[in-house]
Amino acid sequence: MRFLFLGSVLLFALSQNAHAFLEDKEARKKITENQTQNQTAFDELRKNQQALEERVAAIEAIVKGRGLLDLLSQVEQLNQELSRVKGELEVATHNIASTQQRQRDLYADTDTRLRQLEGAASHATAGGEAAADTAVSAEEAAEFDAAMALVKASKHREAFEALNKFIQAHPASPRLPDAQYALGYAQFSLKNYKAAIATQEKLLQQFPDHAKAPDAMFNIANSQIQLSDVEGAKKTLRILLGQYPQSAVAPNAQQRLKVLESIKSR
Repeated sequence: MRFLFLGSVLLFALSQNAHAFLEDKEARKKITENQTQNQTAFDELRKNQQALEERVAAIEAIVKGRGLLDLLSQVEQLNQELSRVKGELEVATHNIASTQQRQRDLYADTDTRLRQLEGAASHATAGGEAAADTAVSAEEAAEFDAAMALVKASKHREAFEALNKFIQAHPASPRLPDAQYALGYAQFSLKNYKAAIATQEKLLQQFPDHAKAPDAMFNIANSQIQLSDVEGAKKTLRILLGQYPQSAVAPNAQQRLKVLESIKSR
């Protein structure tokens, strides 16, 4: 019995050891399989990394190689084209400025020569009207005559101040239209062309049938010329010739209109 018991114990121990050995072998096998799988995944990652590195290297080679040179070449061509366009634009701007200056000089020269021809007749007319007008006080007449004397003396700044003072002091004077015209003429002579236009337009609104109305419109056209408003000047001159065809200034207006039209056609 004793031997049977010991044999049973020994067999049980051996069976337990064999079972444990089998379990350990299975575990080792799984570990080996996991290691193999991990190594495969690692190798795959290494391959992907290598492929990415090769793609990056290829892109860098393209950028550093002919691709970048082509890009730089295109940029250089664009810069050269831009420089050429800028140069042409500067030349065109200079030509335009020179042309405009020549036109202004021509207008100014034409205006000076024509006004020299007009001056004597205008002053004579103003003097005749002043002599015929007796419905003013001696003080008012003296102020007006003093202002006109400044106009004839080409003291335009002083004439402007005297005429402005006269208009404010005598708003109902029969000589108001002549004073307004002379004021606009003084403003024109002082190169305040926009103010001259406004003054003469006021005269035309208040006294459209006055003898100075054609002269005021002619002065407006001359001011527009000085402001390089050629189309506006031509329009004003056409209106002048249409409304006052028999006025003393009409021949001068016709001549000036022809000059403006001939300049445009060149």
